[in-house]
Amino acid sequence: MASVSYKSLPSSLYAAVSPPGPVTTALQGEHICETVLIGAGFTGLSAALHLARAGAEVMVLEANEIGWGASGRNGGQVNPGLKTLPSEVERDLGPHGAALADAAWEAPDVVFNLIEKYGIKCDAARGGTIRASTAEGQLPHEQKLFNECRDRGGPVTWLDRADIATHTGTSRYCGGFIDARGGQVNPLAYTRGLAQAAIDNGAIVHANSPVISLRRANGKWLVRTPHGSVNARHVVFATNGYTGRLWNRLRRTLVPAYSAIIATDPLPVPFVKRILAEREVVYEMGELVTYYRIDGAGRLLIGGRSASRDLSGPATFPFLQKHACTLWPFLKGTAWRYGWNGQIAITLDHYPHWHEPIEGIMACVGYNGRGVAMATLMGREIARRISGVPAEEILLPVSPLRPIPAHFGWRLGVAGAVLRGRILDALAK
Repeated sequence: MASVSYKSLPSSLYAAVSPPGPVTTALQGEHICETVLIGAGFTGLSAALHLARAGAEVMVLEANEIGWGASGRNGGQVNPGLKTLPSEVERDLGPHGAALADAAWEAPDVVFNLIEKYGIKCDAARGGTIRASTAEGQLPHEQKLFNECRDRGGPVTWLDRADIATHTGTSRYCGGFIDARGGQVNPLAYTRGLAQAAIDNGAIVHANSPVISLRRANGKWLVRTPHGSVNARHVVFATNGYTGRLWNRLRRTLVPAYSAIIATDPLPVPFVKRILAEREVVYEMGELVTYYRIDGAGRLLIGGRSASRDLSGPATFPFLQKHACTLWPFLKGTAWRYGWNGQIAITLDHYPHWHEPIEGIMACVGYNGRGVAMATLMGREIARRISGVPAEEILLPVSPLRPIPAHFGWRLGVAGAVLRGRILDALAK
């Protein structure tokens, strides 16, 4: 019998305050199931929930515990849209472009509708997403995006320098706009709530069940874990930034960039009233994105790029503490209680990728920092595809696997990109 050690959730604010998830066991023995989803994060659990609701047989296999990856570690921002302009999505993705552009900007609806439908307790709030320009040179692009969102009927409001200072409590920004579709959640609590909803609707979820081999057998796929196996017609990789060597070619199409977050204890009420009093979320424009929000208890969470290794503790990320005090000098002396990081999946074209390389095998990965909304949306699309919807009717086109050349040097590449980003951001200011 194989021996394997399972990894615990990193020490984080979410791990400290989230309601417990459903009780699960490791896969034991031999099973048959129509669909196996590898990964109990947003993508896998959304797909499982939508499939189970339709009466399909579905099993989720998670290597560690539910929400162990980026789904349980991210900034908790439920942001509308993709990295690119809607017009660019339409240009780049051809027949799929218009539908994807519309769906991506409305994707927060999918998240908040599921939260409401299943009563998921995850500190959800819909105060809007603010895109904040840190340099005058960013404003023309921001204005173009704002115009496109407005012309497509989006609930967007332009913010000049004074307006954005009123929202954020800092004079750092030149302007930007707020999109009322955005919001925030405790992402670990949301992930655990998705898992419970999927189980309640008939899905089977096994944590501590890493897939160690996958092979074709009698027209189906034999999925093996250390203590069990499943024969399945469909196998979906919902592994994103934690895609491993089980499907090495898929792993090499992604850059697993690290993002870090630090969080305070609840701030004094006067501070909360000055920083995002309506529980808006903010991400700064620039080469290196910094993002922040205030949660329901009045804690400040601020995040950004980190070193490409697992780190923990607020003192490990002094650049985030420094940035917070630059934005709000009155925070000097504030204690930071939590600090953690994790991997997100970056693609070279900044689009999510949908793969179906062989019958019965599917993957959707590469959310580029838009995982809460987009992964939930694409989980729904996976369920539609498995239920028989033709590939041309799915939001993303099927794309070939294109491993990144010299992928083994991704850490050096990320370090170089971060250095370049810091230089460009400094020049822009």
